[in-house]
Formats: sequence, C-alpha cells, structure tokens
Amino acid sequence: MRACPLPPPRASRGFTLVEVLAALAIVAVALAAGSQASAALTRMAERQTLQWLAQRCADNALAAARLAPVFPDPGVRSDTCEQGGRSFAVELDIGTTPNPSFRRLQVRVALAEQPADTLLRTTTILGRH
Repeated sequence: MRACPLPPPRASRGFTLVEVLAALAIVAVALAAGSQASAALTRMAERQTLQWLAQRCADNALAAARLAPVFPDPGVRSDTCEQGGRSFAVELDIGTTPNPSFRRLQVRVALAEQPADTLLRTTTILGRH
C-alpha cells in the first residue's frame, strides 16, 4: 500500500486579534506620553514668556525709582504694567537699611488677574546719590 502524502502546512496569513490589540495598546500609550510631553512644553514656553515680560516690568519699576528726583521714602507702592499685551501687577516695597543713605527695593510682579501667583521677585539696593 502506498503512503498518502501529508498536505503541505498552511502559510500564516496576517496577525491574530491578540497581536493587533497589543500593538494598539502600545501605540496608545506612546501617543498619550507624547501628548503629555507636548502639553508640558507648551506650558513651560508660556511660563517663560510671562517671566520674561515680568522681568521687563520689574526693570521698569526699578529704573523709575532710580530716576526719581527725590530719594524714595519707605513704604509699599503698587502699580500696573502693560507688556506684550498682558497686564501685570507690580508691587514695589521700599525698606530701610542700617545706612540711611541706602534703601532696599524689593519688586514683586504677578499677572493682574492672578495677583497671588508671583511670577518674579527681585531685590536691590538704591543709593541716595
């Protein structure tokens, strides 16, 4: 009797459902991580722009104090500053030092609509002459 030849094995055609679902899960996780990273970069760029504009406001407040014709008296002064289409609240705290010929100037800058959230704080010394 003759032996029957076995039929050739079938070639694999395509992916199984489990393989497709695993690939989709990996792609979904990668896209979610990329989305989070992109959002973080956008927030950081916005924050950097706000801090740069706040620095301009602080520089303007300190320059105005230096150029004032009178030596400033101690106290707190509040003002607003427009930079880059944004409105900032500027608080200038003028304090005394052990030497009466110097004043300590501390500037705090925040967005006008969020005055409790300080963007920038800087301190310097101003001399009488």
